[in-house]
Amino acid sequence: MKKLLAVLLCIFVLAGCTSALETEKIPVAAGHEMRVHFFDVGQGDSILIESPNGKTMLVDGGVKGAGQQVVSYINELGIEKLDVVVATHPDADHIGGLIPVLNSIPIEQFYDSGKVHTSQTFEEMLSLIDSNNIPYNVPKTGDSIAFDDELEVKVLNANENAVDNNDASIVLKVTYGNISFLLTGDAGVALEKDMLQQNVKATILKAGHHGSNTSSSQSFIQAVQPEVTILSYGEDNKYGHPHAEVVERLQAIGSKIYATAEAGTVTVATDGVSYEVSAKEWSGAIVEKPTVKQGVEIVSKDLIEEVVAIKNNGPDTVSLKDWQLVSIEGNQIFNFPNVELQPGKTIYVTSGTNAREGQNYLKWTTRQIWLNDGDRAQLLNAKGEVVSELD
Repeated sequence: MKKLLAVLLCIFVLAGCTSALETEKIPVAAGHEMRVHFFDVGQGDSILIESPNGKTMLVDGGVKGAGQQVVSYINELGIEKLDVVVATHPDADHIGGLIPVLNSIPIEQFYDSGKVHTSQTFEEMLSLIDSNNIPYNVPKTGDSIAFDDELEVKVLNANENAVDNNDASIVLKVTYGNISFLLTGDAGVALEKDMLQQNVKATILKAGHHGSNTSSSQSFIQAVQPEVTILSYGEDNKYGHPHAEVVERLQAIGSKIYATAEAGTVTVATDGVSYEVSAKEWSGAIVEKPTVKQGVEIVSKDLIEEVVAIKNNGPDTVSLKDWQLVSIEGNQIFNFPNVELQPGKTIYVTSGTNAREGQNYLKWTTRQIWLNDGDRAQLLNAKGEVVSELD
């Protein structure tokens, strides 16, 4: 814990350091090839940039289980070190895979949103950055990240004080000559609206939040006008990504769509004048979000207070003995004690620093569980069957 506190202190100190950040950069004439790989990491994000002058930048690493695959992708490209790694925000489907990367590949510079999270994955990431003596910076909105003289890497959003993890997302616009890439992390519609005050127009868009309708608003898509959109999501995912309305907005402006779930890793190569996408266009299949059984169900999840409400909407009293509440992204499980939930009654599972117990409240842990927008909650009965879920 002392080590974590020391590292967190470094976050706030280093956040003020601007030696590795530039306020302005003008891209030089295009010519050499740049490649951007949108890795297939299932339900998550991981993007590798190979710059015109051979520099490398990794943006996110997917879930922890995909990390070794990310390492393999990088090794297969003959890359022996990463000049820059960016963790857009501390959600498990973005930083989990960075753990194997930190354990396997030398890193010259690490950029993080600065958003503090008490998940084990986040703490492990910080510990590895610290033990490997990797320079660490927290960028500010409007900064430019020093990477390659032929590129401009502009930070369109970064907010370490955001209440929600997604609102902290580092959003990058990478420009090479006439071609630009907009990498949005999990930025939601409110952040998109704020970013409209800046130049968000881009040739290639990595759609926010895996194609969820919490991102990619009509006004934002209209402003970006992407010729190509990359959807990074898992096949047959239980979130229903990509959502139909997002796809319709992209199709309405004539954007070509590529999906990692269908095409695998999608690579865009450009000389700064033209570009080529090495993948087949998305077929247009929408994943239907499954229905869940009624009866005892999760009715709400408060991300701030860390409270999950579970209500019995059925006619009979239900014993919750051996039932489980699961945080899918964090892979954390709460095992219910031997309690009964009467018809029409609600029980609350609490976590975080203000976790409480007694009466109809059950204490899980003092660690943060749900400060992670997009972290699906699942309720399993004693047989291990999913009876309810809530995004």
